[in-house]
Amino acid sequence: MVVVVVVSLCFQLFLLVNLAAPPLILSISVTTSNFSRHDFPLPPHFVFGSGTSAYQVEGAAFEDGRASSIWDTFAHADKTQISANDSATGDIACDSYHKYKEDIQLMVETGLEAYRFSISWPRLIPNGRGAVNPKGLKYYNNLINELIRHGIQPHATLVHYDLPQALEDEYGGCLSPKFVKDFMAYAEVCFREFGDRVLYWTTFNEVNVFVLGGYDVGITPPNRCSFPFGINCSKGNSSSEPYIVAHNILLAHASAANLYKNKYQGRQRGFIGINVFAYWYIPSTNATEDLIATQRANDFYIGWIINPLVFGDYPKIVKKNAGSRIPEFTKVESKLVKGSFDFLGVNHYNTLYIKDKPSSLKINNRDFNADMAVDIILSNDTPPDEFPITPSGLLGVLEYFKQFYGNPSIYSHEDGQQTQRNSTLHDSARVKYLHGFIGSLLDAVRNGSNARGYFTWSFLDVYELLGGYGSCFGLYYVDLDDKDLKRYPKLSAHWYSNFLKGRSSIEVENISALSHQSHFSQ
Repeated sequence: MVVVVVVSLCFQLFLLVNLAAPPLILSISVTTSNFSRHDFPLPPHFVFGSGTSAYQVEGAAFEDGRASSIWDTFAHADKTQISANDSATGDIACDSYHKYKEDIQLMVETGLEAYRFSISWPRLIPNGRGAVNPKGLKYYNNLINELIRHGIQPHATLVHYDLPQALEDEYGGCLSPKFVKDFMAYAEVCFREFGDRVLYWTTFNEVNVFVLGGYDVGITPPNRCSFPFGINCSKGNSSSEPYIVAHNILLAHASAANLYKNKYQGRQRGFIGINVFAYWYIPSTNATEDLIATQRANDFYIGWIINPLVFGDYPKIVKKNAGSRIPEFTKVESKLVKGSFDFLGVNHYNTLYIKDKPSSLKINNRDFNADMAVDIILSNDTPPDEFPITPSGLLGVLEYFKQFYGNPSIYSHEDGQQTQRNSTLHDSARVKYLHGFIGSLLDAVRNGSNARGYFTWSFLDVYELLGGYGSCFGLYYVDLDDKDLKRYPKLSAHWYSNFLKGRSSIEVENISALSHQSHFSQ
């Protein structure tokens, strides 16, 4: 992998394969700089929280009946040509499996109103189907009950990259239509066992990134790809498999959502949705070709997943360029998928620039990225170990969903600033990021966006997918050299806590004042 600095999964996908995402509002700017929690609607109409995922935070990978996920297999494989942190795993991670009460106490002290976590399918149902693991069931009941007891709203994701290895071995996981039935059965266990307390369900995290990373370029599990598109894969077909897998995931999501709405929603009064990753795309020039290319990038990267959910079918340009490689929805499937959500989750980190690349369509053997036919340009004034801080991107993404998809309920499920682990607890770059993006979010809400919540990524310095332990996004530092994995609040945790407790946001140039409130040494 030709990446000098270890970055997050989504950013690696961009650097390696020029993935794409949304734009089309060409003059977006953030105007809000001073604000407080009181400027936003109050819970339950709007919530602020933070998030993690099971494989990245729980640890206890081989305890209490948990079986392997595809990420366990991937993390333990020889990934010398894929990841600079090929020896890092989530076997222990932050050990939240044992330390969840301590972590929830930190959430209380921070002032979180909600916590986004994921359920490990192979911890709950080790074989992917069949018997429920009682110890896994007990853990998630305990976690949820502890959150509720402290007034923190649980937001649960059913799949955050960690599908059961058992199903991958048996029939190829979500490459097979069999996956739909098994996912629906797993989802029903979660609805039945936890739905009296969990009111917010996300079926899949970052469907587009999961599919492209795992089945096009092969840098994430199940590590499938084909020449010349992928990296170090022994099997796969980059031209067709991403379209097949996305299709099966959409059907799995819709089937689970249909089950929830018909059997559980009436008495549990909860909500169900799905999550996608979204860049904010800006045309690199005002040339008509680049304007069209920017919309095409949107249609591929976002519309590929969202259009079927809103309109019942893939975008026309996606079907045209992918041709026979993309499956067709039957009339029954189209009806099932259309409208199969109460909210959409969006993960957004940064802004990129789009340039038309028509030559890609002249290649006979194409993958998703060639079908999209764009070049992606990254601003070159950004430090190599940090994301660009472009708060207007979140405003642009939310405005795009409002204009193109009828302003659905949206949760900003992830954004955050990457820094090097162990660099400093005085993470002023992350404070600047949070201040800018929450201000952008407020502008979007005031402009009519139906945004319902904001979650920082991540609450703790977790095991970063592909990034391992070399980089971090957390509000809290986890000392990996300490046998108890002690947690320490960063400056960003203090800033976020101040904001959540109703104090006015502190301008970036004045954030050093917060350091006097810190209870840690640098």
